[in-house]
Amino acid sequence: MSSRPLALVLADLLMRPAFGSRRAPDRVFDRLLDEVSVAGEAREDRQFADDFRSLLGWWATAENLTPVGWQAAQAHVRRHLGNRARIRRLIAEHPGIEREPIEKPVFVVGLPRTATTVTHGVLSISDEHRCPLLWELLGPDLELPPRQRRKAITAGRRMVQGTNLFAPRFRDIHPMVAEGPEECTFALPHALMPLSQARIPEYQAWHCRRDFVPDYEHLKRVFQVLQYGRPRRRWMLKSPMHLENLDALRTVFPDATIVWCHRDPVTVMASFCSLIEHGMAISVRPLDLHGIGANWLELLSRAMTRGLAARAAIPPEQLVDVPYSWLGSDPATGAPKLFAAVGASWTGADAARLPMAVARPKGTRPHRYDLARYGLTRADVESAFADYNALRAEVDRA
Repeated sequence: MSSRPLALVLADLLMRPAFGSRRAPDRVFDRLLDEVSVAGEAREDRQFADDFRSLLGWWATAENLTPVGWQAAQAHVRRHLGNRARIRRLIAEHPGIEREPIEKPVFVVGLPRTATTVTHGVLSISDEHRCPLLWELLGPDLELPPRQRRKAITAGRRMVQGTNLFAPRFRDIHPMVAEGPEECTFALPHALMPLSQARIPEYQAWHCRRDFVPDYEHLKRVFQVLQYGRPRRRWMLKSPMHLENLDALRTVFPDATIVWCHRDPVTVMASFCSLIEHGMAISVRPLDLHGIGANWLELLSRAMTRGLAARAAIPPEQLVDVPYSWLGSDPATGAPKLFAAVGASWTGADAARLPMAVARPKGTRPHRYDLARYGLTRADVESAFADYNALRAEVDRA
């Protein structure tokens, strides 16, 4: 990577006086808890808070964490605590929220960098479908008055602007728009997102032991809040990180349709490690590029192993395999097939919106990446994903 952006250098200097607080993460966590006014009376909420207390404590000891990285850790924890408190308060005020049916949602899954984003974007263009927008996932709420809505959207735009300012190449790899469809990762309490910002071995081990059913129950409540009092449309949802938790996902959403995107994992690993490098550079200095490669090969191959095991229990009528060629090379042909596969109608209005849904944002540059940069070889990746490659060959033949 090139030298760090000046804005990031200055931000680290400005935040350095507060950097010492990471030596007392429990005190920082108590302050965050007070800020969001979380009432810990319910047993499940005490557990929710305790889990994030542990996360912040582990994050505080992350190797090579920068002042900006420590602020990002606190912001992550604050947002999840605040959203949990708001959702519980809203349900107490409007008990009907928990009776909102989330019927036959579609979840786009697969390894990252397999066109899950464009697949989700294409599914979002129908008037019959409902995708969560980034600003909604950052702060789930009921229908807001115009002034509060503008404030929430502005907060989402500032988050995107901050990411683009501190990591200018990030938008070339995964462009984000505050008012555009975004993935469930922002609302799922314990996704792998912290590990994309720092190396946190204790959290990684805890994450891999976790029962994720409570996380997906929380995610369902997020969508119930976003649906309450509004027209009901079929939810189109997405995250590559669902791959490792398909069993928990299907426990909470038993009638979900799983749209599984496929691509050569060698390309996936090179592209995704590049994404992690540019994102993690905001929070960690110096970066261990070979460490990124080894760690994410382990995490993603584990996710695939779990996904393949859960796949066997998915009824065929609830599973759609999408080869990369459908939308990666010929979206005009692939998009109608995708809609038909999930039981949706493809209309002239959808066809008219398709070019915008698959277009790269203006001003972005081609994304270039090299597997060797991360200490990986083709043989490493193909060995780790041997079972998946057998499935992918079947999908491509079909």
